[in-house]
Amino acid sequence: MRLFLMTTALAAGCALLAAPVARAQSPAGNAEAGKKKISMCVGCHGIPGYKTAYPVVYHVPMIGGQTSVYLVKALQAYKSGERSHPSMRGIAAGLSDQDMADIAAYYGGAAK
Repeated sequence: MRLFLMTTALAAGCALLAAPVARAQSPAGNAEAGKKKISMCVGCHGIPGYKTAYPVVYHVPMIGGQTSVYLVKALQAYKSGERSHPSMRGIAAGLSDQDMADIAAYYGGAAK
């Protein structure tokens, strides 16, 4: 009986591990919609060689041509506080998941 219970428990555990895990899908990005949402981005990220002085002197990266996946993850990290740049945290705080996907689609596409 004990062997039966152990075997049943092991089989149930394996079945749970093998079951597909439901993951939240990120919204699909729309580059045209993103083009209308980048006014807060171009003032820094659209100027070659731009450096910001707040909170410290910082070289602002050009984001055009970066992968959409990377851009969404970066924006999510700013929004959650995982990344701590104050200006980016403030900007990302007001973005929805759809906004992030759209902006990433724009910059990840032809905007280089």
